[in-house]
Amino acid sequence: MLEKVIHLHQKQLLLQLKKDKKFKITLVKNYLLILATIFCGQILSSQTNLVPEKKVQNGFLKVDFLSIKMPQLEIPNESNMGFSGIHYNLFLNDDFYAGLGIYGAVTGKRGGFFTLGVNTGYKKFLTEKLFIDTGFHFGGGGGAAAADGGGAFILPHFNLGYKFDHFNLNAGYSYVNFFDGGKINGSQINVALEIPVNFNYSDYNAIEKEFTTKELENSSWNSPTKKTSLTLHLNNLKATKAKNYPGGIIEGKTIRLAGFEFANYISENWFAFLKLDGAYSGIRAGYMDVLLGAGYNLSFNKNRTNILTKLAIGAGGGGGVNSNGGFMISPDISIEQKLFGNTYIALNKGYLFTPNTDFFTTSTYGFGIKYYVDRNGTQSNVKNFNKGKFKGIQLIVKQDWYIDAERMTLDTEDMHQISLQVNFDLSKNLFVAGQTSFANFGNAGAYAEGIVGLGLKTNKLLNNSTTLFTQILAGAAGGGNISTGEGLIIKPSFGINYQLTNKVSLRSAIGYVKAKGGELSNPFLNLGLNFDFSFLNMK
Repeated sequence: MLEKVIHLHQKQLLLQLKKDKKFKITLVKNYLLILATIFCGQILSSQTNLVPEKKVQNGFLKVDFLSIKMPQLEIPNESNMGFSGIHYNLFLNDDFYAGLGIYGAVTGKRGGFFTLGVNTGYKKFLTEKLFIDTGFHFGGGGGAAAADGGGAFILPHFNLGYKFDHFNLNAGYSYVNFFDGGKINGSQINVALEIPVNFNYSDYNAIEKEFTTKELENSSWNSPTKKTSLTLHLNNLKATKAKNYPGGIIEGKTIRLAGFEFANYISENWFAFLKLDGAYSGIRAGYMDVLLGAGYNLSFNKNRTNILTKLAIGAGGGGGVNSNGGFMISPDISIEQKLFGNTYIALNKGYLFTPNTDFFTTSTYGFGIKYYVDRNGTQSNVKNFNKGKFKGIQLIVKQDWYIDAERMTLDTEDMHQISLQVNFDLSKNLFVAGQTSFANFGNAGAYAEGIVGLGLKTNKLLNNSTTLFTQILAGAAGGGNISTGEGLIIKPSFGINYQLTNKVSLRSAIGYVKAKGGELSNPFLNLGLNFDFSFLNMK
């Protein structure tokens, strides 16, 4: 249609040209103006199209609690184990969801009992406020000398819930079974709190694309930024009071920990955080803690120096640390100094203790490297941004197979573990990785790992479907009678990713794990899935 109009217009103009010379000059000017307008419009349109699309992923954070009846074995009249979990689930459509969860003992006599697993479920509203939620959790873990067998367990539930303005509450029936040779099984009531937590993202193929603030202001990313931080740290627990297990003395010892902390700001100064640590020296391998809390950030010296106060609660134990039921409280204060860009060095001092201080009280101190991110927006009350770059994130759920994993006292046999790894892309080919794993088959239910490191990956190969990578991770590991000495392991590997969709890829790797001070030294294989996306990082 447009071509016909242009053709007719041209014929009329040619007739007019023969009659009026002055009109020729006017014609040239008009055509130049039209061409310039079209050209500029195409440039602006192409610039807008170049900015990756802003998408929204709906999800929710869930904290639940169930009281598990324990088998009556070596502890006379053993009380129930209070089992509390932290989950994050993504909605696959309006009703179905899937995600990850980590559980820890918080009451009873099994402090240090931890698990990791995957969730899937179905949530359906019966009325505007009332809903049903049925789901299934599969994972692995154990600890604290409990009858966990190989560690594999299932935890289905059926709940009835009510929606409030900013959160949901639900409760119902659940069933737990450590089915790989374990003796923990039974049904119980569970209660849960859910908070909607959505996030913005773009496709993974947008990584390392850079845009000026002006370009981004003309896109859907023109909104206030969200502030997030990630800390890799070394911490120390100086046990000032500890009720020892038979044959183990903890009081007076210093437990060396390695771990990470993820924080998300809910206002300019207030933030919520999740912290995970594992012991690598000072006591026998196996201690870990998982803490969830909130804090306040006071910035000064032109935002180059920060003082943070934090309070967290969670679960901890293992490695000979008698934490009673496992519930822990941790107040902390830290100071941060800017090194360059968004990178800070942090020093911290605090305490970690069980409510019953007869069991476990420690003085804590350590340091870490923290990286701040102003993400998914262009506007800030305290910063002026010049540009933004899309950075890649990979969430990886996989199953590891350790071939002939060496034990301290038991016979050598294969061990399997469920594993969560998070990759953050420093560049298109370099990434930093954090990983946590829990045994689920192979008679080592209490075994767990918490490791970090660096990796390299190729550009996409074979019609943009395949990527090769190599990585080397190191950190804390222990428990389950696996021979890791005081807990320090190193774990290099090489693997391949194959793209299935724009979000999901299949992953496989082969590698070797070696414990410093222990007999664990064997090859391993793994297979898993990657969930890949990118976010906008402003500078």
